Amino acid sequence: MSVEIKKVSTKKELKRFIRFNYEFYKDNPYSVPDLYDDMLNTFSPGKNAAFEFCEADYFLAYDEAGKTVGRVAAIINHRANEAWNKKVVRFGWIDFTDDMEVSRALIGAVKDWGRERGMEEIEGPLGFTDMDAEGMLVEGFDQLSTMATIYNHPYYPVHMEGLGLEKSADWVEMKIYIPDAIPEKHRRISDIIARKYGLHIRKVTSKKEIMRSGLAHDIFRLINEAYAPLFNFSKMTDRQIDQYVRMYVPVLDLRMVTIVENEAKEIVAVGISMASLSRALQKAKGRLLPFGWFHLLKALMWKRPKVLDLLLVAVRPDYQGKGVNALLFTDLIPVYQQLGFEYAESNPELEVNDKVQSQWQYFKTEQHKRRRCFKGKL
Repeated sequence: MSVEIKKVSTKKELKRFIRFNYEFYKDNPYSVPDLYDDMLNTFSPGKNAAFEFCEADYFLAYDEAGKTVGRVAAIINHRANEAWNKKVVRFGWIDFTDDMEVSRALIGAVKDWGRERGMEEIEGPLGFTDMDAEGMLVEGFDQLSTMATIYNHPYYPVHMEGLGLEKSADWVEMKIYIPDAIPEKHRRISDIIARKYGLHIRKVTSKKEIMRSGLAHDIFRLINEAYAPLFNFSKMTDRQIDQYVRMYVPVLDLRMVTIVENEAKEIVAVGISMASLSRALQKAKGRLLPFGWFHLLKALMWKRPKVLDLLLVAVRPDYQGKGVNALLFTDLIPVYQQLGFEYAESNPELEVNDKVQSQWQYFKTEQHKRRRCFKGKL
C-alpha cells in the first residue's frame, strides 16, 4: 500500500487528527475517549503551557484512496532533555491500521523531524509532559482503560518491535481492592509514623479555600519535588500549575483529597482520587455537548461507579520511605467504603519504583495492565 504522510497545518486537519482516535476505536469496549475540547487545548500552543519549553508537529497518514490510516505527534520537550542530558524526540498520540507500511511511515516522519532539529534518539509513546498519557499498552487488552491512559490494539507493540524499537521503561497498573476495614498493621504503622514525625491529616472542605489560599499550587509544587527523579519527568512551570489548577480543582470530590502536614504545617504528602469517569466518557463520545456533561456529572455526583481512580499520590522526598502513605490511606479507606467503591485503579506506576509498589503490600491487589515506552536511535 502506498502511504502518504502529511503534516497537520489547518484547523480542519487538526480536527481530523483528534477525531481519528474516536472513530478508530468507536466500537471498542475498552477504549476511553478524551474530551475533544481538552485535546484541542493540548495541541494548541496558545492554550497548552507546555509549549513554553516544547515544540511539536502532528502528522496524518493517508492511503492511496485518501483515507486516513494513522496519526502521530512529534514532540521535543527541551526542559526534559536538559534535565536528563538527552537529545530525544518523542512520539505520542500514535494510532495506525495493522499495516507495517503505515507504522513505518509514521515513525519515520517523527525520526526525520527529530533529525532536522538535532535530536539523536526517539522515545514514546510520550506526551508533552508527564501530565499527559504515556506508554503503549502491552498487557491487559481486555481491561477498561482510564481517563489518564490511552488504549491501543495488541498489534501496536508488535509493530514497534518490528521497527527495531526496544523497551525504555514499563509502567504497571493495579487494581487495589477496598478492604472491609483498615488493615490492622496499616493502622498501627499510621499511628506510629504520625507520632514519630509529628504529622497530622488536613482535610479541605471548600474549593474556594484551595484556590484562594494557594494550597492547590503548593500541592503541585510538592508533586514537582516528589516526581523529579522519575523517568523523563520535567518540573511543571508556574503557568502549567495554573493551568492544571483550573482544570482539575473544579471536578474534585474533596472527601477524596487527603493532605498530610508536619508540625510546621508544611505539606509532606497528598493523595487525590475520584470516581472513575471511564464509562461516562464512553457515553459522552468525546463531547461535553449536547449531553456529554450529563454523563460525567452523573458519575461524579449522583450514581457513582464501583471503581475509583487514584489520580496521584505524592510524598515529599525527605519523608519518602518512612510510611507516610499509611496516613493517607488510613484516612481515605473509610471514605471509599462510605461512597461504595469496590476497588481502585492505580493508573501507571513505574515497575522499578519500589517505594510506590510497596505501599500496596497490606491490600489485596491485582496487576492487570502493563504499558511500555519504546526507544531507538535516529
